[in-house]
Amino acid sequence: MARKRIATTRWDVVHHLQTDEQVAAYLEAVLEDGDPRLIVAAIGDIARAKGMMQLARETGLTREGLYKAFGPNGNPSFATVVKVARSLGVRLSAQPAVWPAAKRTKRAA
Repeated sequence: MARKRIATTRWDVVHHLQTDEQVAAYLEAVLEDGDPRLIVAAIGDIARAKGMMQLARETGLTREGLYKAFGPNGNPSFATVVKVARSLGVRLSAQPAVWPAAKRTKRAA
């Protein structure tokens, strides 16, 4: 019996970052997770959604440099992250963290 092939397409979050609200919700969710690599990847996704050429012009960074910094193996400086976030119209923010009791005890020690 021959298996029927199912046609699929590659899902890309960039296609779902069309409004400022969508961008903010995506970045907020990633910031809540707290994984630095995921945060860098999300900012790269947002940058691709907004347009790397325009972002390069606004930040004074090269398009290639942006792809490298926010790509899978990227490790941008915090200054670059802040500059790009500002140019993208997003703000990184801080709130008091609610830590589980075990982590709270370790942090206080």
